[in-house]
Amino acid sequence: MNKGDAGTSFHHFGTIRMNPLARDLDHILEHTAPIWAELHDSRIFLTGGTGFFGCWLLESFCQAVDRLGLQASLTVLTRSAESFRRKSPHLASHHAVHMMEGDIRTFGFPAGSFTHVIHGAAASSAALYRDQPLEMLDTIVEGTRRTLQFAASAGAQRFLMLSSGSIYGPLAPGMTLVSEEYRGGPDPTDTRSVYAEGKRVAEWLCCQHARAGGFGCPIARGFAFVGPHLPLDTHFAIGNFIGDCLMGRTIEIRGDGTAYRSYLYTADLAIWLWTILVRGASCQAYNVGSERGLSIADLAASVAAELAPSTGIRVLGVPRPGVPPDRYVPDTTRARVELGLQEWIPLEEAIRRTADWYSASAAKV
Repeated sequence: MNKGDAGTSFHHFGTIRMNPLARDLDHILEHTAPIWAELHDSRIFLTGGTGFFGCWLLESFCQAVDRLGLQASLTVLTRSAESFRRKSPHLASHHAVHMMEGDIRTFGFPAGSFTHVIHGAAASSAALYRDQPLEMLDTIVEGTRRTLQFAASAGAQRFLMLSSGSIYGPLAPGMTLVSEEYRGGPDPTDTRSVYAEGKRVAEWLCCQHARAGGFGCPIARGFAFVGPHLPLDTHFAIGNFIGDCLMGRTIEIRGDGTAYRSYLYTADLAIWLWTILVRGASCQAYNVGSERGLSIADLAASVAAELAPSTGIRVLGVPRPGVPPDRYVPDTTRARVELGLQEWIPLEEAIRRTADWYSASAAKV
């Protein structure tokens, strides 16, 4: 498949759509046609493939194989292939996808060469933050080290590190957006900084191994996202709010509602990640997210307005006088200028699409 083939394949879109994500997958292919052309004959290795990011990478990869005739294969490292088959049988059984079981810290290297590695496996659960911070740190750091060792042994040309905007720590007073040039950081004496500190070390390891091994290693620093596959009952505020509206519950905000966040829709996220993998500069970080910040209280109001306007909202916390609100909103100038990326799906539409997907999924049960 050459670039011309990829560009003309979209004239065939609009046929029978059986996949509930068809509109999103069409959107992804529309904005990544040249990227898939460059992945022709690739052999990709993906860690974290059964998580939130991983599902979207797999969905879009399989769509490129099926709709664009992409000749490529993707091997997914997972702790339980059987669990993933139950969760996403259409992905696990796809002819271009191969499942491999193993621990991210100790997995055996699959045979043969691989052209691209995407490293997204990381323990990020709230329970690990609280109860097993050393286990979390070890999983992030040693898992990254092991994956980098595999990339070098497999002769990989490109390695995408999925990092996090949490590595910046609290923003300086007066900052509204955080750019890749910001040199702040989390508090190393705070146990809750373990995830961010692990990602900082992981990024350092990536750059050292890439320079020594001669492969390209761009870094994607993710912020906050919304879309199908996002859990509705964990520590993701927007997921909880959507779940509350779908279940007819009052939205409860545990904090004071003043913290600022922004949300990129996951179909756009997939476009950003595939583009950074192929086009991102080596050992350079790219913020991945939306620049449209809003307070958690305003977010709750927006979700309710889109899905169930009569939903009640209860804010449990009280703002502290003189304390500026916490902000976690990226400056994405680098990704937009260097790679031509943007936020195509606005937040309101993203909320509706997420809720529609969950409603359709529930109707199938």
